[in-house]
Amino acid sequence: MVKTNEPNLTVVSRDVQKVPAQALVVGIGQTPGGPVLIDSPLSSKAATALAASLPLLGATGAADEVLRLPGLPELDAQMLVLTGVGKVSAGVPLSSEALRRAAGSAVRQLAGTETVALALPAATVADAAAVAEGALFGAYSYTEHRTDKAKLKDPVSNIIVVTPAADDKALKPALDRARILGRAVNATRTLVNQPPSHLYPETFAQAAKDLAKPLSSKVKITVMDEKKLERDGFGGLMGVGKGSSRPPRMVKVEYAPTRAKAKLALVGKGITFDSGGLSLKPAAGMQTMKCDMGGAAVVLNALLAIAELSLPVKVTAWLCLAENMPSGTAQRPGDVMTTYGGRTVEVLNTDAEGRLVMADGLVAASEEAPDVLIDVATLTGAQMIALGNRVSAVMGEEGVRDAVKVAADRAGELFWPMPIPEELRASLDSQVADIANHGERFGGMMTAASFLREFVGEVDGVKIPWAHLDIAGPAFNEGSPYGYTPKEGTGVAVRTLVAYAEDVVSRSA
Repeated sequence: MVKTNEPNLTVVSRDVQKVPAQALVVGIGQTPGGPVLIDSPLSSKAATALAASLPLLGATGAADEVLRLPGLPELDAQMLVLTGVGKVSAGVPLSSEALRRAAGSAVRQLAGTETVALALPAATVADAAAVAEGALFGAYSYTEHRTDKAKLKDPVSNIIVVTPAADDKALKPALDRARILGRAVNATRTLVNQPPSHLYPETFAQAAKDLAKPLSSKVKITVMDEKKLERDGFGGLMGVGKGSSRPPRMVKVEYAPTRAKAKLALVGKGITFDSGGLSLKPAAGMQTMKCDMGGAAVVLNALLAIAELSLPVKVTAWLCLAENMPSGTAQRPGDVMTTYGGRTVEVLNTDAEGRLVMADGLVAASEEAPDVLIDVATLTGAQMIALGNRVSAVMGEEGVRDAVKVAADRAGELFWPMPIPEELRASLDSQVADIANHGERFGGMMTAASFLREFVGEVDGVKIPWAHLDIAGPAFNEGSPYGYTPKEGTGVAVRTLVAYAEDVVSRSA
């Protein structure tokens, strides 16, 4: 089910004149005086002529700009491609994320080209790795259910990174990491892009097994079906899923290396389709609801990437999988459910279902006393109102929240720390149960986080350090592709979780 294109990735340090590629990509930047050619690997004569012609070509150097020109006589490449890197300043190096986006945008827009060489400013191992990452993210497409294959352009299948660091011994592990991240992000995108007719709790569980199979010596998967969930009291999952003919699943994925330096628990929302239940969404509001399992896809693939990197940290991921459908057996507004661990919840709105399945996952994860607990969910429309479609929110215990933000910045993903105001908790009070699943409408993203916090456990009387990542908007791109980000599933948050695990290892060293 989860098949993604994985291009060949190589590096060269020799002259670009000898690089065997159909397209050679160089960078141009924006300055107040107009577009400039940046760190060009071309000959002085060719670079001077090209720089002079940039205004005539209509080039601006803006991010996401890609211009194709005929190959120069001095090049083996058939095409010379200019990719914009955005604003540049003399003496200021490009950021890793600017390189990722420029490389990813070029490779994405060069679909149909077999071999692309990227001659961007990548003098260091870190810069070369950023170029490789962006290119691998950009070389993605989802065509599993398209029958008109002849009309489609295949993603770039061979990527060559031109860098003076090609002979540096540190480059190989950096490129291996880039390949692993590319695989994890693109597998997440493919899961999110799967139609709900094909991806539902049972098939998602099978997809998790299939993805973990190459790591079977490192990763253990346990699938809890509806009978076990009912027997063990997973009332959140069972309540949300009981309106569907396709019953829920809880998938536990474990990576437990010897001499682990810390224990990390990840909980992911996995609503494979969200109709809203009896609190039915309008038709237009359902069109993208195949993406509501994005959090579960993220924590699964982040764990697999961490395992493939052999990081010395124990990670357990909990995939809370259900389909939220209306029917004669669906839960009703006003019902009271008993979540895993015994707490009762009054269901005021069946479209606030993600927090119900997450409650089960948070309690189950807490029972194993992790050092840190992080949950990821496409949880609230309020996230998009607050932060838009490209910036995710992170909330929770201050130390974990801030560490996630640091990891996200390093990974190149946009996260913003948000508070959980104490006064919002009162709006979740219920007259008939321990808590209600719906509260204050204004600040609804933070109200939802306040609900989740109630289900985070304690160890020796101290609350487990916890953070909540709301990726509702950024997980699914309804607009045009940009940078290395395709339309629909984006894979956001995978890189942040991997970077966070790496930072945990570094702090423990």
